[in-house]
Amino acid sequence: MSITWEDFEKIDIRSGTIIDVKDFPKARKPAYQLMIDFGELGVKRSSAQLTFHYKKEDLMNRQVIAVVNFPPKQIAGFFSECLVLGVYDENNNVILLQAEHAVSNGRKIG
Repeated sequence: MSITWEDFEKIDIRSGTIIDVKDFPKARKPAYQLMIDFGELGVKRSSAQLTFHYKKEDLMNRQVIAVVNFPPKQIAGFFSECLVLGVYDENNNVILLQAEHAVSNGRKIG
């Protein structure tokens, strides 16, 4: 299915930096609770299934790319406010997408 340029423009994808990582034992699939700084957009929370390739300390201060204009989604009592983007490996484990060079938090992807 094709989308239009106007469809793509509705998706707000931004750079952010992870400022806190917690285990999320109540999640059905192994996940972390992330706090991500998006600069002028503020700090948003995300539930992210990153436990296979990343330890908590690997994620601290790491820059990520995320969709920031989804409505909050409740996951096991936690409200996830953005979707961190990644690529699924051959076993469906997530590998994070990243900018090649560091950019300011909140920069728009296009």
